[in-house]
Order: sequence, then structure tokens, then C-alpha cells
Amino acid sequence: MRIHLKLSQNKEIVPFDHLPYLVGAFHKWVGKNTIHNDLSLYSLSWLKGAKKYERGLQFPNGATWFISSYSDELIKTLVNGIRNSPEVCCGMIVKEIMIQETPQFKSQNIFYLGSPVLVKSSESGKQKHLSYDTPQSAEILANILKKKLEKAEINKEGIKVYFDTSSPNPKTKLATYKGIGNKVNVCPVIIEGTPEQLAFAWNVGVGNSTGIGFGSLI
Repeated sequence: MRIHLKLSQNKEIVPFDHLPYLVGAFHKWVGKNTIHNDLSLYSLSWLKGAKKYERGLQFPNGATWFISSYSDELIKTLVNGIRNSPEVCCGMIVKEIMIQETPQFKSQNIFYLGSPVLVKSSESGKQKHLSYDTPQSAEILANILKKKLEKAEINKEGIKVYFDTSSPNPKTKLATYKGIGNKVNVCPVIIEGTPEQLAFAWNVGVGNSTGIGFGSLI
């Protein structure tokens, strides 16, 4: 299940490194919940509607943002939390909430991104951020999703996840979270599996750090 949020215009400039504010709002709405520091069965998109300036971002017409979760109960908790405390950051508040049910999928689908995909690899004790054209990225994407499927007690067999490198203009970019740069991928993702597995992926996202704003799917 997914909630689409319409936010008001900002009153203060929104810093480029604003993802921690979004994550903070999310956890404020969830309240005392067991999801903290756990494998994320939810995903957060990036804010849409920004105009970029030298010092940061402005949202003159407000912003849109979505949050998805495999747990319908978590979405209900979020909605209640938002209604009680709609403030997000920089003077932006939630003005409207729209709930979207999980779509029906076939056995293969191209997913576009609500936020760039982060793919981490550890080799010889060193962490690397992989790009969409690295062959190893498909295996890592599939393994992360398999772990989440296993946690949700959904069959993990047969799932495939890989970047659609034939799409126009795939690229990498640098995204900062709490001052740390992350090389992330702006490239659609193809997922093959059962309809249930694809619906699950639509909610939880792909790659690393979906709980802090990476890898959300459209």
C-alpha cells in the first residue's frame, strides 16, 4: 500500500541534504515501532516539485512525496501520525493524503524510480557503491529483495532484479545523506518473478537503504 502526500510551500530554504528530515518525519509519524534499525519493508520517495538554487531548494507550489509499505497496518499508523502532526520540515506541512492500493502485476515489469537506487558491495573489507552497468549489481539487488521476501514469509525463489541498461540516458549521481556522499543510480529496474513478488517489490523498493529514501519504485 502507498500514500501520496501533498505538502505546502516551504517557508525556509530546504537544504540539498534534506533526506534526514524526511526520515525524521516518517519515524515521528510511526512512533514507538519495531521497524527502527530493522530490515526495511517500506520505501520513501524523494520530494518532487523543487526548484534548485545555489543555497538549496525551493518548492513554490509545494511538493509531492510518497511512502510505501508491505504492511497495511504501518500505512494506517502513518496516516494517523500525519493527521496528529502534519509538519515535515522547513515550514512544509502535509495538506493532503491519498491512499493507493498495491497494483496487480504480471511476471515481469519495468519499474521507474521514485528515488535513485543505491547498490553496495563489500570487498576485502572495503565498501563500494556499484553503478547500473556493473554485472554484480543484479545479483546484489536480487539478494537484498530475497532477504526482504524471506522476512515477509513470501517465496523468494526465481526472483530476478536488474537495471534496464537499454533505457534512454541511464546515469549515476552523487546523493548526500548526513554529509556522506553516495553514488546512486538513475536507471529503471526490471523485475521478474511471481505477481506477488513484484507487488512486494513495488512497496518495499530495491537496493540498499530504502528506509532512508533510496530505491523507491513507480
